[in-house]
Amino acid sequence: MMNHQQQNLIRFLIALADDSVVLSHRLSEWCSNGPYLEEDIALSNIALDYIGRARMFYQYAVEVEGEGRTEDDIAYLRNEREYTNLLIHELPINDFAFTLVRQYFLDVYYCQYLQLLCDSSDQQIAAIAAKAIKESRYHLKRSEPWIKQLSEGTDESKQRIQLALDELENFVGELFLMEDWEVALVESGVAVDRSKLQKGWDQQVQSFLAESEMTFPESALQIRGGRNGIHTEHLGHMLSEMQYIQRSMPGLEW
Repeated sequence: MMNHQQQNLIRFLIALADDSVVLSHRLSEWCSNGPYLEEDIALSNIALDYIGRARMFYQYAVEVEGEGRTEDDIAYLRNEREYTNLLIHELPINDFAFTLVRQYFLDVYYCQYLQLLCDSSDQQIAAIAAKAIKESRYHLKRSEPWIKQLSEGTDESKQRIQLALDELENFVGELFLMEDWEVALVESGVAVDRSKLQKGWDQQVQSFLAESEMTFPESALQIRGGRNGIHTEHLGHMLSEMQYIQRSMPGLEW
């Protein structure tokens, strides 16, 4: 029988994997729909980075759990109320500007978060973080120039970037809100206190946006619920597509 610490660890690993697999699927929706070929390929490659990250966390979760489940079982046989990703990952791709702004926000977040997670007392988590942070640093090097280019481009491109900033303002705060079970893992050195990242994230983002005369409003409303299975209407629709093959032909292997 698993102890409380093991249960929290599994919950933590699945949550991180859910963040990655959901964002990966959203990014994959740009495949063949990008503004031009190079960017189409770039977005697809980033999606692959996140699916790889998700697999490592899922695989470790089922290893700790030891009940015979596979990574596919967790990814494809749970409904939206069982998913625990943070909400910003599941929002529809909208237009190219929205995708870029969300990705920039998450690139900054993951560069800071994963840097600290590299020092996790759990060696396997630390190893996953060490691999993933290299990817996130590369992702940030791609997203920053795009934001700068569009925010300093035409009136329309600047308006689209600002609209994306406004639309995302209420979803950013959840990145820094901790759950009780996560706090317990911080105390044991396994997890990272995400609440302590907010000041650094704000400073980096606001400084960068100010260079292009863009503003990111401070929202008094923090939409949350993802870590507890409370999601936007969009996740269920996304999962129905993502899980279709496995649901229609259970146990299928290829």
